[in-house]
Amino acid sequence: MGTFRFSRTPIDVAPLRAELADPVCGGYASFEGWVRNHNEGQRVLHLEYEAFEPLAIKEGERIIAEAMARFGVERAACVHRVGDLAIGELAVWVGVSARHRDEAFRACRYIIDEVKHRVPIWKKEHYENGDSGWVNCERCAAAPHAHDDHHAEHDHAAHARHVHGAAHAHVGALVPDYSRQMALREVGPAGQARLRAARVLVVGAGGLGVPVLTYLAGAGVGRIGIVDADRLEPSNLHRQTLYALADVGKPKAELAAERLRALNPDVDVHAYVLRLDRDKGAELIRQYDLVVDCTDNFTTKFLINDLCVQLGRPAVLSSVYQYEGQIQAVRPERGSACLRCVWPDATPDGIVGNCAEAGVLGPVPGVFGSLQALEALKILLDLPGQLRDEVLVIDLGSLAVSRVRARRAPECGNGTCVRAAAALAREPIADADLEIAFDTLDDALKAGYEIVDVREARELAELPTPAARSRNVPLAEILYGEPRLAPDAKILLVCASGKRSLAAAKELRRRGFPSAYSLRGGVSGLARRTVT
Repeated sequence: MGTFRFSRTPIDVAPLRAELADPVCGGYASFEGWVRNHNEGQRVLHLEYEAFEPLAIKEGERIIAEAMARFGVERAACVHRVGDLAIGELAVWVGVSARHRDEAFRACRYIIDEVKHRVPIWKKEHYENGDSGWVNCERCAAAPHAHDDHHAEHDHAAHARHVHGAAHAHVGALVPDYSRQMALREVGPAGQARLRAARVLVVGAGGLGVPVLTYLAGAGVGRIGIVDADRLEPSNLHRQTLYALADVGKPKAELAAERLRALNPDVDVHAYVLRLDRDKGAELIRQYDLVVDCTDNFTTKFLINDLCVQLGRPAVLSSVYQYEGQIQAVRPERGSACLRCVWPDATPDGIVGNCAEAGVLGPVPGVFGSLQALEALKILLDLPGQLRDEVLVIDLGSLAVSRVRARRAPECGNGTCVRAAAALAREPIADADLEIAFDTLDDALKAGYEIVDVREARELAELPTPAARSRNVPLAEILYGEPRLAPDAKILLVCASGKRSLAAAKELRRRGFPSAYSLRGGVSGLARRTVT
């Protein structure tokens, strides 16, 4: 037998103990936690206990089962009070019967420790001075106990008596305290339990991702996944304040995971150092309840949208350009409009500059990332005021705010998007197959490539193409015009960083240019030597 349950009336120990009696058992151990009359120097008048019972009972039963399997005990049970309790009342009882006393002692200690750390139970202390406050019962748990190494020498019928919450004063400062957000009527203990059970995948750990990750971890979201393939660069630091100068060169996903674990040890953090593609994206998104898009390229942004629509996962999307930005919540489970309902075709990367190309002040992505985190919490807690079939657009330069109606495409059914499904059905060309690296453009010319620079004329004036022979065909002409290029020519497309040239290569391949390639890393990564 293994049971975990709540009681709204005083706990009667005698029948509970009788339930654990078994002729094969030679040892019985129990724990009782009582309500005491003081805490951290304040006189306590009474307590209120509240729990998110469906989740709490499930987790409590799991703990009982773990203890029985781990220590080989025959029977175990735990009863916890909810409601208003007076000083001296029994707040929690644990009982274990086993063949031998050692197993009973260890299982009893394991159960109470794990219940205090894992089960979503909160208490509200009412003080003599009129103040009161909710406290996660995890704060009442003592330091972790070495369950496997504890050996007690007591009688077969030993009873451990402990004043409930005795270790609170010193341990409380070392564990997360959610009391300020739990004080909100819309959150409370039940809402905090929902956050603890939530799983959120954040794609991008840069200017948008840093505030999203920080606030979600601080709020106590139970599991956070971080996807980012990039390494930290010095130019990131003015807007990505989770990192330090000494971190330059290290993977952002791993750095962010390390910082979040330090911020909130309760959160289960997973770092994925990779670029999201269709297969890996689907595999990851299936493991999470909500996706927050914090990327700076349209290809990944639309891929996230399409996968979330296909898999029925909500997503919070955001884009930033200089002082402006927008946020959209995609709710396929509610039949809402998605990104392709607003923009049927993905904007090719390079048309709109990212932070590196267009420039940005640090607080701008910080504001939009904070709003994304807020929207994510609203969804997880089902709070009022969520974005529904609309795009929030903000110009932080002028402080103008507008909400643009987003209508679901007429060909889309409830919870589906024909455009998203069609986009996922297309077999993509891997970026790696379109990119080629040269130490200098001299080498490309010698290899028979025609150099085509897709930057604008003003950019060429600031940073000329480092080659003796090249053509300038702006990206817009390739995407929307008829560039005068030979379909059978070996073409090497170049730009500042390699992103716009990659978009151009994809478009030319689509039009039947089988030998169109993009220079990996762009001209900024080249040594400046030219053919003479």
